[in-house]
Amino acid sequence: MAKAAAKPMTKKEIIDVLAEKNGLNKKQTEEFIASYNDLIYKQTKKTKEFVMPGLGKWVTGKTKARKGRNPATGAEIKIPAKTVLKFRVAKAAKDSIL
Repeated sequence: MAKAAAKPMTKKEIIDVLAEKNGLNKKQTEEFIASYNDLIYKQTKKTKEFVMPGLGKWVTGKTKARKGRNPATGAEIKIPAKTVLKFRVAKAAKDSIL
């Protein structure tokens, strides 16, 4: 029989684990996570990248305009150029997880 996959942690579970591990209360931990996320968003928007040491790097890039097809009708459509957000996993994280 196949082994059931573990469920991903919820935000509340993450906050509970981090609060206990670091000796903080849950409110402080939640505020820290919110401010860290805010820092990531602002710096990535400002500098086009944000490095999370040991985890990876958020980077922005651009896609070119291209032609595509509407799968329902088969009609050819133009897909405009756009800015995209990517996360590049650090080698240390890959080695640790895989």
